[in-house]
Amino acid sequence: MDFKDQIKILGERVLRLKDQTQTEEATKNAFIMPFIQALGYDVFNPTEVVPEFISDIGLKKGEKIDYAIFMDKKPTILIECKHWAANLSIHDGQLLRYFHVSKAKFGLLTNGIIYRFYSDLVDANKMDEKPFLEFNISEIKDNQIEELKKFHKSYFDVDSIVNTASELKYTNELKQLLGQELNNPSAEFVKLFAKQVYPSVITAKVLELFTNLTKKSVQQYISDLITERLKTALTKEDEVAKEEAKQAVALVKEPEAKVETTEEEIEAFMIVKSILRQKVDLKRISYRDAQTYFAIVLDDNNRKTLCRLYLNGNKKYFVTLDENKKEVKAEIKSLDDIFSFSEQLFKIVVGYDKGK
Repeated sequence: MDFKDQIKILGERVLRLKDQTQTEEATKNAFIMPFIQALGYDVFNPTEVVPEFISDIGLKKGEKIDYAIFMDKKPTILIECKHWAANLSIHDGQLLRYFHVSKAKFGLLTNGIIYRFYSDLVDANKMDEKPFLEFNISEIKDNQIEELKKFHKSYFDVDSIVNTASELKYTNELKQLLGQELNNPSAEFVKLFAKQVYPSVITAKVLELFTNLTKKSVQQYISDLITERLKTALTKEDEVAKEEAKQAVALVKEPEAKVETTEEEIEAFMIVKSILRQKVDLKRISYRDAQTYFAIVLDDNNRKTLCRLYLNGNKKYFVTLDENKKEVKAEIKSLDDIFSFSEQLFKIVVGYDKGK
């Protein structure tokens, strides 16, 4: 099971079990420990995942954070956990204090559903007020999974994460800001556009008018954009369907003769393809089945026969065509014998391509 599937399954588990998870400790056991395991860390190895990690804060001694993930014998990720129903916004100060006195590069605040990753992108050794990565594991998007994957033990690299964290942090904030402006445009946002289309002074009445117009215009633009993309996608699907229909028609071989392609013939076809894959694009190789023989051709062209196979009689034959298009037969005991004609098949392909 790959990492993406593990995270998706954990998200489904959270939705299924949260109402039966009554305490913070239960939240840790049911949701957060499996999450740490999904990141590749051994929750049962006290040198790698340290529960109740002691982090003294000033005069307060023996202060503990829920988990610390160690790398190279140093705390690298501090994890503060809350009950799944808890509001994380009122608990980030606690993680900030732990972060400040430790050597950890990353802090994670979570209730098993919402995950917030912090670092010290603004001031060194001081945790940022806003997370650079935040997601709801029950609604996690593919691009968020790719960012989360960077924290997996197998891929973890501090410099790589830090280099992308700053961009990710500001991108997320800009997306939130755009969302707010598009849903409820501010006066500054409305003026930015109104000044470019309205020829006179922007009065309060004009501003009110353009606030509604701006909101309506944004909604129409997004709707048109979605419609256009859907139309493009449907056109592509239609083209693919037509191409598949053409291929299906091309694969119908002499229906009036009731030609039946056997599993043995298909296996022989796959052997020829495996031989030629190093010389030619496999899309160029196809077959034509007839009542008496099974032909393998290049470019779906009968005049470019690579070989013919006679497999339905008491004896089996591998056949090529000479310069006069006459059959040259060679008896084979099993399909594996086809491999012995590899060089001959290579020469046939080269000959056809030279003919171009």
